[in-house]
Amino acid sequence: MKTNAAGSKFVTVSGDLISHAFTCKFAKVFPNAKPGDYRAFVEKTIEFVVNSLRHALPGIPVYASMGNNDSDCGDYELDANSGFLNDTSKVLTADVPAAESKQARKDFAIGGNFSVTLPAPFAHTRLIVLDDVFMATKYHTCQGKDDPSEARRQIAWLRTELDRARQAKQKVWVMTHIPPGVDALSTAKKEMGICAGKDPTMFLSSDDLPNALAPYGDVISLAVFGHTHMDEIRLLIPAGMPAPDQALPVKLVSSISPIDGNNPSITVAQVDPRTGILVDYRVIAASNRTGIGATWAQEYDYAQTYNEPAFSDTALATLIGEFRADTGARSPASQAYIRNYFVGDRSSELVPFWPLATCGLINMSAESFRACACGRLNAAVQRGDNPVR
Repeated sequence: MKTNAAGSKFVTVSGDLISHAFTCKFAKVFPNAKPGDYRAFVEKTIEFVVNSLRHALPGIPVYASMGNNDSDCGDYELDANSGFLNDTSKVLTADVPAAESKQARKDFAIGGNFSVTLPAPFAHTRLIVLDDVFMATKYHTCQGKDDPSEARRQIAWLRTELDRARQAKQKVWVMTHIPPGVDALSTAKKEMGICAGKDPTMFLSSDDLPNALAPYGDVISLAVFGHTHMDEIRLLIPAGMPAPDQALPVKLVSSISPIDGNNPSITVAQVDPRTGILVDYRVIAASNRTGIGATWAQEYDYAQTYNEPAFSDTALATLIGEFRADTGARSPASQAYIRNYFVGDRSSELVPFWPLATCGLINMSAESFRACACGRLNAAVQRGDNPVR
């Protein structure tokens, strides 16, 4: 970051600040831990990670969302209005300007959310940070119970913030961890028989999040997610809704963690400060997965690779249209997306499922994804192609 992101105006981290299976790792290292020790250790770890980023770029605001791992009780488990969220708010809202700090800490202590005005030179641009673990298909409270009430409250809070931004004529970035839509890769790998009526694997328990975001195409310049660990794009126009004035460009950021076999990476963005539009970005990747003796170099540049002037709704609509038409994944653009999807170029991960993967780039609901995927599978069978490819 010191070398490749010098001069940055702010840093975003889209969740999962502690590692997978953190409870198991803690229990192994500290078998005699007392009640409350785990929560204290998680809070210290989150503080260490975020402050490490602040140390790398001193004086630059760091804004992080919570991920499904970021909990004092377990993966996909979290309680709203908890002491854990209250304590963690002090770390994650530390870079919020003083005029907005009190409200940011209050919102975070309730549900892991906050809203902040982006620093100069950005003009009238706001970042809305949301904890959408409450909307995940695997979510439970720390007591292991289902509780949809906080997910509903999160959506209401999000709409209120977006309405305020619209009234103030602000542009908005929305950041959270788990993306909406279909996990197309998991769906294809499990051969779930979606054309026989089975549901595809969904990231979230409902379409409430994409449906809440869709009407604000005039406000939202970018939505940023993580979770998959891969470098991905989406265009958010939920099925069954009239197309908004603008579709929403969505960026899934590849991960620093190499747990999925990918090389660690950071993404360095160029943004138009007047509009909040993502103009270009570069993925900077490590040469190995350990970080030991690693060198960091550019994996690819979005604008150079796809010949697009910006990461906008119109550019993504064109690009995704090209991907969907190229069912054999033979075009230079398709090959580039497949190569860069898995940082470190394990392109075999995506190639066998390319037509289904392209359905997931623009179809956020199970129904629209099924219609796209089954149409492609039926067409492949009629051509005599491999039914997956």
